Amino acid sequence: MTRLTLKWLACVALTTPLLLPTASHATEPLPVVASFSILGDLVKVVGGERVKVSTLVGPDADAHTFEPSPADAKTVLGARLLVINGLHFEPWAEKLAKSAGYKGGTLIASNGVKPRTMPAEEGQAEQNANGQQHDVDPHAWQDPRNVMLYIKNIAKSLSDLDPAGATSYQTNSTAYLKELQTLDADNQRQFAALSVHQRQVITSHDAFGYFGARYQIKFLAPQGVSTESEPSAKEVALLIRQIKKDYIRAVFMENMSNSQLLAQIAKDAGVTLGPKLYVDALSGPTEPGSTYLKLMHHNVTQLVARMKLN
Repeated sequence: MTRLTLKWLACVALTTPLLLPTASHATEPLPVVASFSILGDLVKVVGGERVKVSTLVGPDADAHTFEPSPADAKTVLGARLLVINGLHFEPWAEKLAKSAGYKGGTLIASNGVKPRTMPAEEGQAEQNANGQQHDVDPHAWQDPRNVMLYIKNIAKSLSDLDPAGATSYQTNSTAYLKELQTLDADNQRQFAALSVHQRQVITSHDAFGYFGARYQIKFLAPQGVSTESEPSAKEVALLIRQIKKDYIRAVFMENMSNSQLLAQIAKDAGVTLGPKLYVDALSGPTEPGSTYLKLMHHNVTQLVARMKLN
């Protein structure tokens, strides 16, 4: 984001009245802002009717390339809690909160997650203890066990802000944790029927690292952990060669990525693209990925069906 844009957002924030809670508003839902649609769904699950959730990056939208608007600054300014993923997924979120003059709480939902790393690409990178550059994989929600941590973190933050609703938040989170355990067990059962050779998948960008590690699946992608990166011609050629060599038929586009590159790769490799997967964003309400649980069920069903063709 340019400095000019940040200054513009700051000016908008200064001219927007700060709405503080009063006694007359004590029974109104707690205003919460989530950085992207998957987090928004998780907050709604835990918060129920006691929260009013706004989402900055909506369904089928790409949080990697998102640029906040003045309207987003106003939305954040009116919140009591800002929920972000962290792990370098949405660096624009904290900049937005600062430029808007936001004074509420901020929850990093991924707190407690053990992050995955990989060799550094263009973009955000950190140094490990040996001074080597590496990227942090932010897509922790692809492992349901990590989402269990997200849910616990959300429940605690909401309870701290709204002690009167603590019992409700605990009840909602406990019920959802059981659903996540069932989801994880069902996923393991479905993938157990596949051979090692079949467990190879091509997707648009490298967003399935946690998923692959959990269920022992090898994911390959022309783009890195961020959709902003661009693969080289050599990398694309190597990927096409591997698809042909290993007879990979599980090739999928994503709901929030440009499918042109992957469509060309599939064509050059002589394979047919599978149905889209929901990766960094939920779908709209009429499509099969409108909640996190539906997203995972859809993705697993499609992945298993196509991997059986490998």
